[in-house]
Amino acid sequence: MFNLRIVVLITAFACSGLATAQPVRKYDDKGTPPFKVLKEGEKPPLDAYDNFVIGPKYDPAPERKKVDGVPEGKVQQFVIDSKDTKLFNPGIKRDKFGMVDPKNPKTLIVETKTFDYKRAVGVYIPAQYKEGTEAPFMVVHDGPGQAGGYKTILDNLIHQKRIPPIILISVANGGGDAQGHERGKEYDNMNGDYATYIEDEVLPRVEKNYKVKLTKDPDGRAAMGSSSGGSCALIMAWFRNDLYHRVLTTSGTFVNQAWPFDEKYPDGAWGFHETLIPKSPKKPIRIFLAVGDKDSLNPNVMRDNMHDWVEANHRMAKVLKDKGYEYQYLFCQGQGHGIGNAQQQFLPHAIEWVWKGYAPKKNDK
Repeated sequence: MFNLRIVVLITAFACSGLATAQPVRKYDDKGTPPFKVLKEGEKPPLDAYDNFVIGPKYDPAPERKKVDGVPEGKVQQFVIDSKDTKLFNPGIKRDKFGMVDPKNPKTLIVETKTFDYKRAVGVYIPAQYKEGTEAPFMVVHDGPGQAGGYKTILDNLIHQKRIPPIILISVANGGGDAQGHERGKEYDNMNGDYATYIEDEVLPRVEKNYKVKLTKDPDGRAAMGSSSGGSCALIMAWFRNDLYHRVLTTSGTFVNQAWPFDEKYPDGAWGFHETLIPKSPKKPIRIFLAVGDKDSLNPNVMRDNMHDWVEANHRMAKVLKDKGYEYQYLFCQGQGHGIGNAQQQFLPHAIEWVWKGYAPKKNDK
């Protein structure tokens, strides 16, 4: 059975109301999962499936610095016009935030309008890629900047043989955020639509534009994202487990932000830890979680007790452990939604962790 490897790291992206000061949660508060406190600069073991506390001081990882003699990959970019696609055409956007539905406090009433948009896609191709071979790859949400921003990390990790020579595909969202905007429609809804969009609209263009072959093996495919991009990464792997077996999320929005309301998944991504993971057969999943101790709590008008990012990720760690998943969870002290300073330190470790154990299939050639 394949191992679906999901890295859940917690990072920041725009959500309505995130400017509000957030309370500090402590790793030993009542109801938290049990944590192991790491020393300053210490990394969790690569073979550990457990919960760890890091910070509050962070130093950028050495893998972020260029090293003489390390082969450098190439970074390129192209644009997809929504008018040239089938899914998510046209896009949607709102002029104002929605109102809580008086008949259903779990959702909003939002007025939207359609629009055309263009989506940039950044692509990192490692120097070690051999033309004609099938490459493992990682799709990163809210691109395209990560293709260039992660380039040095990937160059170093690949050269040191800590990860396979992966292609990174960094895809911009369709615009806006949360309920009523295109980004929310793509990232927050509990279905396989966005994974299908990537499969049908993005990957064929990457292969055509850059003369590469992308593996069909789901164990050689990772999805990564931040905030709603993080929950989207898990949504892709959960609903299209035939396509993705590895996920890395930062500031994962495992809260109730799906829109429009879906009776099959009334709690949105909060349902992952409320019902889906605990009540479903174990999927081939490997999960890495990380959240800031000042991450978001009820940042908008909804007060449904399903908008606490820290609690959501604590709950994820608990249910994943109960079900026997391979997972690793970082609780980052001194960090808000986005845990930017902490990410400077732990992201190379997270990328290495999510790819640990990968072996290409014999037909990937």
